[in-house]
Amino acid sequence: MRILQVHTRYRQPGGEDAVVDVERQQLEAAGHQVRTHLLENPVDVRPTLASLARSPWNRQSAAQVLATALEFQPDVVHVHNTWFALSPSVFPALEDGGFPVVATIHNYRLTCVNALLYRDNRPCLDCVGRLPWPGVLHRCYRDSALQSAAVAVTITTHRALRTWHDDVSRIIALTQFAADILVRSGVPESRIVVKPNAVADPGPRARPPSISDSILYVGRFTQDKGVLDLLDSWERAQLRDLQLTMIGNGPLLDRLRASGRPGVHFLGHLSSAEVRRLMLEARALVLPSRWFEGMPMVLLEAMAAGLPVVVPDHGDLLDIAGSGGVEFKALDVDSLAGALGTLSDDSMVDPRGASSRSEYLSRFTLTESASKLVQVYSEAT
Repeated sequence: MRILQVHTRYRQPGGEDAVVDVERQQLEAAGHQVRTHLLENPVDVRPTLASLARSPWNRQSAAQVLATALEFQPDVVHVHNTWFALSPSVFPALEDGGFPVVATIHNYRLTCVNALLYRDNRPCLDCVGRLPWPGVLHRCYRDSALQSAAVAVTITTHRALRTWHDDVSRIIALTQFAADILVRSGVPESRIVVKPNAVADPGPRARPPSISDSILYVGRFTQDKGVLDLLDSWERAQLRDLQLTMIGNGPLLDRLRASGRPGVHFLGHLSSAEVRRLMLEARALVLPSRWFEGMPMVLLEAMAAGLPVVVPDHGDLLDIAGSGGVEFKALDVDSLAGALGTLSDDSMVDPRGASSRSEYLSRFTLTESASKLVQVYSEAT
């Protein structure tokens, strides 16, 4: 097949960018021809505001994408992130050009102004199933009423134009939870396909998790990621024989690093290869997120490395983790402390790690993902 990928990259590269790259590599490895049409959002203030003003309907971006499609003549166009330089105007443009279109919805942007379903340090469903004006009232996008209004207008415009009904052949949701949110937000259920992300196989571990004393956190240092909860829970758990290794960057890093918590080590940003190496040598991974994470690549990478994964009981994280998951009640510091405490038990850690690896091999390999993706493309055409 000939596949055109369309995507707006993030200013700080993240999981969505990685998914686009991985899918391209896998499709090409399977013999498909892939071309990628990438945009980047502007950085300076004036171009950013101008682009945001065009976010409900960006004629220039739509014309550019259509021109690329007309020149390449793909069998299917796969659109990922359209916010905000592309805009959803690319969908009707491609439909009018006669191209089958598949869209992956990586977050909650079709119903939520900040795309996270998260406000005031906790999950929020105020805009699900209704117009997103509470998000404007609460300045949910970058704490700006004007910028939040740009998002809200984009959401309402494309609901009114029936973009998701008429101009997209298949809509990929990463989890059933995300699919349910899309349906509640007016997206036709008949168009939705649940297809999870995937990561490369690092190979089997050389040693069981119980050999290690290192529990990993990998991610941004922000409140929504639950890092403050994690450190409070770590102190309550009093795990003298274990250590917490925290990897990543973010606005809270310097503050937390200066706090001098016993048994906690901050490594800052590391390369993907170094993170994979540490996972293969670690005891467990903890994902303390306060928001409804979609499908974190770090969770899949930990499962591939045979690690038990500590996850909250909201969203679909526990379903992703399967029998390798260690559950705690979301936003509950004591419950998280209790879950961390179970990681000192070697007789629990090793079987959960083996289960994580089995879950990965059966559900989240690149081969499995590429096969499902081609099936979605075939259905769209």
